[in-house]
Amino acid sequence: MINFAKFEIIGRIGEIDAKLKVTNVSVCANYRRRGEGDEWIEDSYWNRVVIFSEGQRKYIEERVHVGDLVRVAGRLRDSSYERDGTTHYTTDRIVEEFGVLAPKAA
Repeated sequence: MINFAKFEIIGRIGEIDAKLKVTNVSVCANYRRRGEGDEWIEDSYWNRVVIFSEGQRKYIEERVHVGDLVRVAGRLRDSSYERDGTTHYTTDRIVEEFGVLAPKAA
């Protein structure tokens, strides 16, 4: 039996942070929820994803821009690190699939 933890996000790019061996991208997903008085409210949530694949990093560098609508999918990985004597826990979203669905509207 195969066990796995996956994610999928469709949203707009807010920031691209390319470093030497990794690229971090923030993607905004919008959810609708009912507010007071039964009106619908947009609830935006920023998701930070991590790209290690050299091919995907090159694609992002050459063709992807802030504001583009993208589909991102991959696996989840929990990790931790120590800072100033305190343990911090994180959940990393590691990208396996990345594609532009629509460029930013001009």
